[in-house]
Amino acid sequence: MTEADAAVDTPVSTMKDGTHGVSLGEATRVWARIAALSFGGPAGQIAVMHRILVEEKRWIGETRFLHALNYCMLLPGPEAQQLAIYIGWLMHRTVGGLIAGILFVLPGMVAIMALSLIYAAFGNVGLVQGLFFGLKAAVLAIVLEAVVRIGKRALKNRVMLGIAAASFVAIFAFDVPFPIIILAAGLIGFVGGRLGRQAFMVGGGHGASKGKTLADADSLLGDGTPAHARPTLGWSLRVSGFCLALWLGPVVALLLAAGPDSVFSQIAVFFSKMAMVTFGGAYAVLAYVAQQAVDHYGWLQPGEMLDGLGMAETTPGPLIMVTQFVGFMSAFRAPGTLPPLLAGTLGGLLTTWVTFVPCFLWIFLGAPFVEALRGNKALGGALSAITAAVVGVVLNLAVWFALHVLFGRLEPVRLLGATLEIPVPSTVNLPSLVLTAGAMLAVFRFKVGMIPVLLACSAAGLLLHVAGVAG
Repeated sequence: MTEADAAVDTPVSTMKDGTHGVSLGEATRVWARIAALSFGGPAGQIAVMHRILVEEKRWIGETRFLHALNYCMLLPGPEAQQLAIYIGWLMHRTVGGLIAGILFVLPGMVAIMALSLIYAAFGNVGLVQGLFFGLKAAVLAIVLEAVVRIGKRALKNRVMLGIAAASFVAIFAFDVPFPIIILAAGLIGFVGGRLGRQAFMVGGGHGASKGKTLADADSLLGDGTPAHARPTLGWSLRVSGFCLALWLGPVVALLLAAGPDSVFSQIAVFFSKMAMVTFGGAYAVLAYVAQQAVDHYGWLQPGEMLDGLGMAETTPGPLIMVTQFVGFMSAFRAPGTLPPLLAGTLGGLLTTWVTFVPCFLWIFLGAPFVEALRGNKALGGALSAITAAVVGVVLNLAVWFALHVLFGRLEPVRLLGATLEIPVPSTVNLPSLVLTAGAMLAVFRFKVGMIPVLLACSAAGLLLHVAGVAG
């Protein structure tokens, strides 16, 4: 789209820049508040943003909020953080997007780094092992609940059920790469949406409030497009070049200085690739990260991946911040000439940098053009199909976690071209099974919140360790 085309196709907001009445200082305070409350995974984080930005502050209308969310759902990376960048950019240009995006990840980054340091220094202490033994059971219940929650929203007809089932079989039984599954689902949904097939018009995102909705025209931003949000080729080239340099500059420098076999080079390259293919949210991504970090690179043990997810579940910020723990532990165990804790800290920070900098690129580059595509059916169809595929991928993650949490040994079995990991019944971990059953009962039957379940399971893990039966 040329600048002239944009001028014809996109309504311009009647408000001058800055006249929506929200100062950058006030916006910074609001984004800091959102960051401090961003517990509960993407669903909880998006709900917090909706309550504060749409219902309380009335900065942005319901339709525009969901349009921005739908675009972020199609991107690789954490959709909640990208939504914050998008709205921050709409309200206060590039600096607003930077402030919103950085503040969104800052509390989680600090918290995960502190917990990683404690884990590396004291993880072999019995009480710490007991704590994380309990966390594993809670995390498994939470992941299973995520499968049910996403499935109820996404699997509204047989077509969506079929996409989810095919996605699960492809990744669980045939090890089809996650990006290929998402790409195939997106193409199917795009074609279905473009053809106007009703089966693909089931919506997306994590939902919004059930009360009276705020119309775009009644919001502070209005229903038009601010002048700075209109797509221009020159601005797109400049911002993409700058973001690419920030993202890939450290990667190239490490490869040249340390060589491809350095753990820091491996971290930079792996998580840079991950940033380009991690569609579908944190739960879907974790199956891919766990497979590579545990099976391919040998950075972590399966149980340690669950420990990291437990940290991310109990701290504010995107769940994908668990990757910082992975980077920390990988560098901690292969520090080279550096002190292990220093190497781990640098590895964690490097992981966070190459994971989250691309999020700013996707938004600053694509959001102006997406603003001109509000209501596009093909885009909505792609979103619906990707969300259905994600259900299958998250189910695979839940099964993978369950097998490694509840059993001590798995045996690979070949069947009709598929490779299945079958648990050895005699290696079942009874304390873990009992604790997981209790966590699932709390989550599914009594609707207990995530934080109380995590705290209760952690306390139970400590008690089981003291009793000498776990940890």
